[in-house]
Amino acid sequence: MKLTSFGKFTRKLRIDHDELLKDMAEKLGVTVSYLSAVEMGKRNIPSKWSDILIKEYQLDEKEQNELKEAIFFSSKIIKLDTSNFEDNKKDLVYALARKLKDLDEQKVTNIKQILFSNRS
Repeated sequence: MKLTSFGKFTRKLRIDHDELLKDMAEKLGVTVSYLSAVEMGKRNIPSKWSDILIKEYQLDEKEQNELKEAIFFSSKIIKLDTSNFEDNKKDLVYALARKLKDLDEQKVTNIKQILFSNRS
C-alpha cells in the first residue's frame, strides 16, 4: 500500500521541520502506528487533525489549502451537503456517485479534464 496525498503532505511537513513520525504523532495525540495507518489510507483522517496541524506547524494560507486538498483526496468517505443545490446539479452529483465505479478510464479522464480545466 502506498502513501495517500495526506501521507505525502505530512511526510514532507516532517522533513521540512526535521521531525520524526513520533514527533508528529505526539502533536496529534496518537500513536505512531495510528498516524502511519492514516497516512497509508487504512484509517480515516480525524477531522480535528487539520486544525492541529495548521496550528502546530504554523501553516500559511498556501500550505493550509494544500493540506485541505490532501485531506479531501485521501478521504474514503466524502459527505456533500446538496441542500442548496439546484435540482439539475443534485441530479449530476447523484448520477456521478452511482455510475463512477462503472466508468472506464477514458471517461474518467474526460470528466477530470472538464472538472479541473479552471484549476491553477
